[in-house]
Amino acid sequence: MKKRLLVLLLVLLGCSSVSLVENWKNPDIAEFDANKVLVIGMTQSASARLDFENKLKKEFLKRGVKAERSIDLFEDEFTNTWRSEEELRTFETWLLDQNFDAILLTKVVGSETKQAFRKSILDLDEYYGRFRDDYIRHQEIYYDENYYEEFQVYHAETSLYCICEGEERSLIWRGAIDITDPKDVEKTVNDYVKLVVLALKEQNLILKSEDNNEITGL
Repeated sequence: MKKRLLVLLLVLLGCSSVSLVENWKNPDIAEFDANKVLVIGMTQSASARLDFENKLKKEFLKRGVKAERSIDLFEDEFTNTWRSEEELRTFETWLLDQNFDAILLTKVVGSETKQAFRKSILDLDEYYGRFRDDYIRHQEIYYDENYYEEFQVYHAETSLYCICEGEERSLIWRGAIDITDPKDVEKTVNDYVKLVVLALKEQNLILKSEDNNEITGL
C-alpha cells in the first residue's frame, strides 16, 4: 500500500516542489469516516494559512464532509499565547460538543539548506569517448561561481486525529512532506493540498472518490 501510494504521488505531482517522504497509518484502522473536520494550518503567514485552509475545506465539502477552518474558530489571543494541556483538553471537549470528530493539523516542523548543481547531471549512459571532451564539457565547475546553488527545504507534517466520543483521541495518519525552495506560495499550497487529498483517499481516510477515475478536484 505504501509503495503504491508513493508511486502514484510521484506520477501525478511530477516535478512539483512538494513531495511525500514518509507515510504512516494506524495499523488498527482500515478506514475512517468523519462527519465534521477541523482544518488547522499552523503558520505565521496569515495569507498562506487562509489559502491552505480554504482549499482543504473545499475538498471536504464537495465530498459531503463538513469542515471548518481554524481561522474561523480560533480567536487571535488563542494563537498569540501558549496554551496549556488543560486548555487544549477543554478545547477538544468543546469541539465534541460542536459535533467535530476529526482534526487535520498541518505544520512546518523545520528547514535546512541544501546544495545542488545548477545544471542537471547528464545521463549515465551518455558516453564520452575522450578525456578532453569530458573535461571541456564540464570545466566551468572551476570557474562558474553559480554552478552550485543553495536552496531551502522545509519539512512539514500533516496529521489526522480522531476526537470521537468515547474513544481515545489518537493519531490516525501522519504524512511527512518536504517543500523544496518554494517561490510561488499559491502553487505550493495547491500542490500540498493535492498531495494530502491523494494520500487520504488512498488510505481510505475521510475522502472517498465518487468516481473511480477521479484523481483530484484540483
